[in-house]
Amino acid sequence: MNILKVTSSILLLLFFFSFSYLATSTELCKNSVCSSNSPGIRFPFWIQSRQLESCGYPGFGLSCNNATQKILLNLPYSGQFIVQGINYTTQQIWINDPNNCLPKQLFSLNLSGSPFKGVHQQEFSFFNCSSGFLKDQLTPIICLSDSNHTIFATSSRRVFDVLLLSTCKFITNVSVPVQWPFDEQILSSDLNDDLLLTWDEPSGCGKCESRGGQCGFKTNSSHEIVCSNVPHKSGFPRSARYAIVIGVGVPGSLCLLGLLCFLFGKVESYNARRRIEIPEFNPTIAPPPKIMVGLDGPTIESYPKIVLGESWCLPKPNDNTCPICLSEYQAKETLKSIPKCQHCFHIECIDEWLSLNATCPICRNSSQ
Repeated sequence: MNILKVTSSILLLLFFFSFSYLATSTELCKNSVCSSNSPGIRFPFWIQSRQLESCGYPGFGLSCNNATQKILLNLPYSGQFIVQGINYTTQQIWINDPNNCLPKQLFSLNLSGSPFKGVHQQEFSFFNCSSGFLKDQLTPIICLSDSNHTIFATSSRRVFDVLLLSTCKFITNVSVPVQWPFDEQILSSDLNDDLLLTWDEPSGCGKCESRGGQCGFKTNSSHEIVCSNVPHKSGFPRSARYAIVIGVGVPGSLCLLGLLCFLFGKVESYNARRRIEIPEFNPTIAPPPKIMVGLDGPTIESYPKIVLGESWCLPKPNDNTCPICLSEYQAKETLKSIPKCQHCFHIECIDEWLSLNATCPICRNSSQ
């Protein structure tokens, strides 16, 4: 009898210990942040020293700078970068230099050994010129220049040829993961805008996020990826709703038309007997009101976000005003674009619009 009691106590203790550990593990793997202004951290990313390693995917460990409350990403061969934003649906991350001199880090940028790669790679040529040379025509890199020398970076072949034939000294070529490709009209850049990277593995998490689900490991000891907590849409499928509208609406309209014709005949007969002239009655059925239907929350949230840099690098460079609120964009402001037409807006403006309309407010094309 005593042995049974001891065994039961041990089993009960193990059960509570396992449950407590599981609850703690689940709590540690919940969405986390470094500060109220920093991006939310969730799978495949995880915060080192705050969460278990099993909360994230290999190579996606982040850290928090206690002094600045910024999120830091360490690239094996390039050092640390500040995480400016993360889009889990499109699997993209924006990073910059914690020391405010991104061009200096570009000289040693090497993404090998990390799960990341550039979305748009563009080749830039660096030149060291004398102070004041073409300063009014080209954009100098301030953090690399001094009173005697000015550093320029260009992706324009025309500018490259001019600088190569001048007294400027060619330094090196660097492949930069820019947010948007530079065209030939942009002569040079200070390259202080955030770098845009993406990742392929783990695959399937972007689709899971777009459905409103949560991506993660199936178990702590397995690297099998699962999508959980996907919200179920209520109501009938779209095909079923169409069938109901056609099946009920058409016969109902015919019955209503027949009833109106019957009443019209009765009125005509009654007035004929009384020899009273009445105005002609033309029964019509009013068209149903138009119902404006917007996009669902997960679809709106999946649209890509753009963090404006000092050079305002947008798909359409002349669009420097939000078409909805008519306010000018500010540097370091986060915008949202419609993937199909790439028109950009303030996040709060386009989110409210798309919740009521399924078309772009500028070109009126479908936003899906």
